[in-house]
Amino acid sequence: MTAYRLVLVAALCLVPALADASVFVDTPRVEHADAPTYVDVARPRFSWIVHGDTNGTRQTGYRIAVSRRGTIVWDSGWVDSARSFDIAYGGPALPPGERYEWRADVRTSAGDATTSSRFDTALDTGGWSAAHWIGKGDDSLPAPIVRKSFRVDDSVKRAMLYVAAGGYADMSIDGKPVSDAVLSPGFTDYDKRVEVVGTEVKLEPGEHVLAAELGRGFYGLTNRDVWHWERAPWHGRPRVRALLRIEYANGGVQTIGTDTRWHVAEGPTRRDDLYGGETYDARFANPQVWKAASELPAPRGRLVAQTEQPIRAVTSFAATGVTEPRPGVYVFAFPRVIAGWATFDVDGPAGSTIVARYGEKLLPDGTVDARDEHHYFKDGFQTDRLTLAGRPLRWHPRFSYKGFRYVQVEGWPGGKPSPAAVTAQAVHTDVAITGRFESSNELLDWIHAAAVDTMLNNLHGIPTDTPMYEKNGWTGDGMLGADMFLRNFDAGRLFAKWLCDISDARNAEGAPLLIAPNPGWGDVRAPTWHSAYVFIPWSLWMATGDMQPIEEHIDGIARYVAMEDARSPGGIADTELGDWVSPETNPAGENAPEDKRVAATAYLYGMERRTADMLRLTGNAARAAWFDKRADAVREAFNVRFLDREAGRYRGEGDKGYRQAHNLLALAFGLVPDELRSKVAAGVAADVKGRDNHLDTGALATKIILPVLTATGHAAEAWAVATQTTFPSWGFWRANGATSLWEHWKLASRSRGHYFLGTVDDWLYGDVAGLRPLEPGWHRFEVRPAFTAFLDHASAAVMTPYGEASVAWRRTAGKVRADVVVPVGAEAKVTLPGLPVRVLGAGRHTLFTP
Repeated sequence: MTAYRLVLVAALCLVPALADASVFVDTPRVEHADAPTYVDVARPRFSWIVHGDTNGTRQTGYRIAVSRRGTIVWDSGWVDSARSFDIAYGGPALPPGERYEWRADVRTSAGDATTSSRFDTALDTGGWSAAHWIGKGDDSLPAPIVRKSFRVDDSVKRAMLYVAAGGYADMSIDGKPVSDAVLSPGFTDYDKRVEVVGTEVKLEPGEHVLAAELGRGFYGLTNRDVWHWERAPWHGRPRVRALLRIEYANGGVQTIGTDTRWHVAEGPTRRDDLYGGETYDARFANPQVWKAASELPAPRGRLVAQTEQPIRAVTSFAATGVTEPRPGVYVFAFPRVIAGWATFDVDGPAGSTIVARYGEKLLPDGTVDARDEHHYFKDGFQTDRLTLAGRPLRWHPRFSYKGFRYVQVEGWPGGKPSPAAVTAQAVHTDVAITGRFESSNELLDWIHAAAVDTMLNNLHGIPTDTPMYEKNGWTGDGMLGADMFLRNFDAGRLFAKWLCDISDARNAEGAPLLIAPNPGWGDVRAPTWHSAYVFIPWSLWMATGDMQPIEEHIDGIARYVAMEDARSPGGIADTELGDWVSPETNPAGENAPEDKRVAATAYLYGMERRTADMLRLTGNAARAAWFDKRADAVREAFNVRFLDREAGRYRGEGDKGYRQAHNLLALAFGLVPDELRSKVAAGVAADVKGRDNHLDTGALATKIILPVLTATGHAAEAWAVATQTTFPSWGFWRANGATSLWEHWKLASRSRGHYFLGTVDDWLYGDVAGLRPLEPGWHRFEVRPAFTAFLDHASAAVMTPYGEASVAWRRTAGKVRADVVVPVGAEAKVTLPGLPVRVLGAGRHTLFTP
């Protein structure tokens, strides 16, 4: 018998002959989006995915044709190429505000196929000329409603509504929402960029009313807090710029733009605040006094397309029960921690008010913990107030969201409400879930599910830090989570957008600030957090194959990293933020008790190496060589200052005992001399064992502890840490009722909705299932499960630019069977115990170990 058997299978049947094979093409996209309605780039990029039933199917060529109103404006002609994504438009300039149809004909080794879609170009300055910025003439708190009546006189061929806002604009036509998007448009530094949403609407002949209720969002937030959003440079009253463009079947065009001929009234939302909540009075639902809208100054930022997916109310949850911890105080419990809002179905006397407080956990007396002393919200926190009008009402907030599992209701009319009276909605950026992980270990599966839920809870146009307490785009948090976000979700567009936010939020010297977008807060030295600006473009390139973020930001990245090097005397960097929230720290948040310069210098080295890599990619070899030289000097300084060669460990000044983070960072960034790598890694493993198989890491080192232990021959220690159920561990959270990931290892963790200690999900995909990219865009990927001796089975799948790549392995009677799917255009390098390395092309493959 041979040392191995390789069996090729197709789905659940034998591979058909080529003559019977089929091939098809789907997922036509423009700028990574399905049929986008506001494309503001001159050369849009096209992509598709090829599927073939025959193993070894290859794309051999393509032809793209773009047309407008039935006339072809660009024909690429047949191009001999295997490329199937990010193929740039090559025709004449595309006129603004137009719809284009496009088609891709694809040739493959298994046959030909075609796909088609459409996209709309953005408006130019002239196209926007009929629309002005309008709102309410004073800065009183009630949310304004602006509206305009108009008439449709004939059959409509196409009607597009374009909306930009300072804050949020809840758009409606004839009282019905124009789309299911909420908290829209997206949030930016309004002095730099203002996002535009384009929506196709259906209109019949007759009279109509176009209206917008305006929310403050981060543009006009008034609730004073520690970050001072109420003093942001762009701060102002809510405003909107909207244009409805109607194309008639007879060729006529009608435009309705916001101007002072619109009318404005104060609506029923009497106050709205992203942190504080909303006050709604149903008695004002039909305003009687309307005035002329005021023209307001435009935000300073330029209009840009909202490229990230819209925020939507994605999932609804029924209450699991209602308790009454105090007379007249009712607490609705829901299955898990979510980010979103509650919907109230209620009837009661006019003027009666219901107060609803949201929280992730309960106080000892059974009431909801809705406190936040840390961020000093002066005007309320996570609380909605609903005043009734004497008739049945179904209501939910429109301009705020909360992090919660429990809703405490007071003032409910008619006694104890039924569980059906309040439901909860998960509200987040509506990214597709594109990754899967499953195993035979319940704890690992729970960790993955909790990570997915927690990440979704923290997607609101940007990756946020706790939907309950902060809602900010902390750069270090997003940097740590980027890989798992991009692996689990179609989040490339969101992270590319957020990278622009980071770029916008830089100080005069070019260093990013701590949060992005930024109101002018957090200008401190923290290369560990600032590294998001450097590492996220690389994460995007590896996950999506998109080089545009690197090309767009490389000059700013190089400027920042050179500055960080210059302010690091002798090659030793410093930072205000180190390995944050290690187990022994205060649950409110603080650095690990260790020398922060170790982490800072490790990150400086990593940034210099990565900057050099990106400069080489963009054709600047000379500049890359400078960064490589500086990285060599930093590596030498790091080891001179912190490496105890005799002990084989890294130490800093003021360390509290052995520090896992120091040694893990040195190993992960490649700072350890080759001859000492095994000794340093063994020291980490020994410390894990000495702590009874526990980690001792905060946010920075938790991301790398399991991958580093696994890669250095200490899989058993990695497994013991991953499956631990006592403090500190993920299993400890689960054993104490967690439904999500927490901000701290301790039970007193402030937030129950934070992902940066959940980056263990990287290890679940890359080492447990054994699926990881080797080249950008997963053009080549590796299948190398490292825990076939610890589990009965595991599987993972990732949507790549070429299609879904997956592995499912199972151990039976001492042998391992691995089913591997390689999408057309990619190849897999497969390593299984007892087998030589195999390189597999497109198709479905099954391998058996001896």
